[in-house]
Amino acid sequence: MPTLGPDGEPRCQWSNAAPEFLAYHDTEWGFPVADDRRLFEKLCLEGFQSGLSWRTILAKRENFRAAFAGFDFHRVASFTDQDVERLLLDPGIVRHRGKIEAVINNARQAVRLDEQEGSLSSYIWRYEPDAADLPEPQTVSTTPASIALSKDLKKRGWKFVGPTTVFAFMQAMGLVNDHAEECAIRAKVQRMRKAFARPGS
Repeated sequence: MPTLGPDGEPRCQWSNAAPEFLAYHDTEWGFPVADDRRLFEKLCLEGFQSGLSWRTILAKRENFRAAFAGFDFHRVASFTDQDVERLLLDPGIVRHRGKIEAVINNARQAVRLDEQEGSLSSYIWRYEPDAADLPEPQTVSTTPASIALSKDLKKRGWKFVGPTTVFAFMQAMGLVNDHAEECAIRAKVQRMRKAFARPGS
């Protein structure tokens, strides 16, 4: 069942689970993104969320941005072991060595992918599934497209990019419109997706 927003319009039920979620739901989640830095940031933050709640990560998002050079993957790619130790002492982020090292590793892979494919966004959007092939909104945690993207990223050396993590990324970055059918934001997202110029197309 949907929940009602402060304007009396229905929203996805999860948008009511924490005070921070409504604005994120109404202005970010599901809206198509072509910016390489934002795509890289979201992949990293989804990796950090593994085993945690999105509320925890969202509350720390500005701290993550400060810690990882605004998720400029060209800059993060040059981080050293000293940076890892520095970040492990940063109370504003999730201090998990494996996830911190994964961001640095993935930044290096993103630089390579950018050089090979033209941009991170053009590569990512190749995996946009056909809407007709998608199940009912918010009924699955993986799809064939997220499994395929996860598999290819792993083959390219990326870490913390399992198919569930990748599907959450695809939901958030607008590769799918997974807003509930009754949600007032679904039609807005659909209009933006229709007008969106796919990178590389």
